[in-house]
Amino acid sequence: MKPPLSSLLRPALAGATLLFAAFVSFPALLRAAEKQLYTCGMHPQIIRDAPGNCPICGMKLQPVRANTAAPGAAASFGERQVKYYKSTMIPGQVSDQPGKDTMGMDMVPVYEGGDSSAQTIQIDAATTQRMNLKTAPVGHGPVRREFRTVGTVAYDEQGLRDITTKYEGWLEKLHVNATWTAVKAGDPLFDIYSPDLYNAQLNYLVAVRSEGSEGGPLTRAALARLQLFDLPADFIAEIVRTGEAHRTYTFRAPADGVVIEKMAVAGQMMKAGEKIYRLADLATVWVLAQIYENDLPFVQEGQSVVVGTTYGPPRTFAGKIQLLLPQVEEQTRTITARIVLPNPDLYLRPGMFTDVRFAAQLADDAVLVPDMAVLRSGERDTVFVALDGGSFEPREVKLGARSEGNFYQVLSGLRAGERVVTSGQFMLDSESQLREAIQKMLKGDTIAATPAAAKPADARKIRYYKSPMTPGEISDKPGKDSMGMDLVPVYDDSGAAVGQR
Repeated sequence: MKPPLSSLLRPALAGATLLFAAFVSFPALLRAAEKQLYTCGMHPQIIRDAPGNCPICGMKLQPVRANTAAPGAAASFGERQVKYYKSTMIPGQVSDQPGKDTMGMDMVPVYEGGDSSAQTIQIDAATTQRMNLKTAPVGHGPVRREFRTVGTVAYDEQGLRDITTKYEGWLEKLHVNATWTAVKAGDPLFDIYSPDLYNAQLNYLVAVRSEGSEGGPLTRAALARLQLFDLPADFIAEIVRTGEAHRTYTFRAPADGVVIEKMAVAGQMMKAGEKIYRLADLATVWVLAQIYENDLPFVQEGQSVVVGTTYGPPRTFAGKIQLLLPQVEEQTRTITARIVLPNPDLYLRPGMFTDVRFAAQLADDAVLVPDMAVLRSGERDTVFVALDGGSFEPREVKLGARSEGNFYQVLSGLRAGERVVTSGQFMLDSESQLREAIQKMLKGDTIAATPAAAKPADARKIRYYKSPMTPGEISDKPGKDSMGMDLVPVYDDSGAAVGQR
């Protein structure tokens, strides 16, 4: 026989009842200013006004707040210096100048004597040591950003050259018959027979013989045709000297480079303008670095970079960003940065991966907070500031760029010289959230006690009764819920249970 559902839920409901009772009774304990409050480090919902052990885990209760006034606390505000101004409604919102917070409420001053806000947590030295709370100073200095990315070696497009002819003909011999062959300027590439080129030589010889060495209009026209065919001057002089036209012409490399493409074979007929070879000058190469969109603000054209190889002995090359391409790759969401590097020994090869390092200084002097001190909740960033007398205050900060050494630039909320908690702040955060919830409860009690909110119960009509702990459990008559708690009335004018926070 299965046990009833009520018996299975009884332990969980009992724990929830204990938590609710702690929240309900804690405002009364806070109003007892003459007493020291004690709580459990593992179960902050347990609040007692006397030392003892935690009823859940049995650990010794620790003091969370000393209500004795500090020396000089009774001094008038006019005798103390204002440290900053803070919001009474939004924890952690501070300002150096008086004004209103984001909710339109007047910000109150915080004096050198300390912060009397309920968000301030005071812990004795022994508890601080057991909690392993560590602090670090808020410094200042330059904001430097250094990041790495991957790059790929590519050809320098300015060093590419296609080998073509301005006349058609047949390739009778290829002196360079394979790709990746390195050639120098003036090296023979191929021998070509071209009827157009052969006839142009004959016409020039006839004009020279008829018009003499000084030449005439026919000679000049024939010479211009040979020059338009890109024949060199020494080849033309050789024709005049021998008096014979050459059947084939040896085409030579116009510049140094490596043959990266070869489109022809021996015996093939090539038309005018058809590509025969493609040469690439590897004395200068491009490195195409991929930069993510969020790093783009730290990169600009003309910026110096360091490129390192990923194979063999480590080598680095200094270069500059020549161009940031004006488009984002849809698949990788990156922007390409073009870096020009000299490559005299041909160590960098096209297609090679490289390691690219960028360094930028975003600010000369800024407030810096350690990364470990920041608690991130998704909507806001919070740090705990260590005050005098063992007090800790949660404060919302606005962060800028990440700097080297695991520091963040602080745009607002902190000043250089203050100390922030870097270890154990998660326990302080849970205590701070508990304090914030209690303050909201106390404000609700204050509002309920005002004459405008205190409408007589007999002047309002009760709609139904509901459980304060079990959502959805309602009744038409007063009584107790399944947990033994008194049902509370819900009125027509408010729709909310009296006493429900």
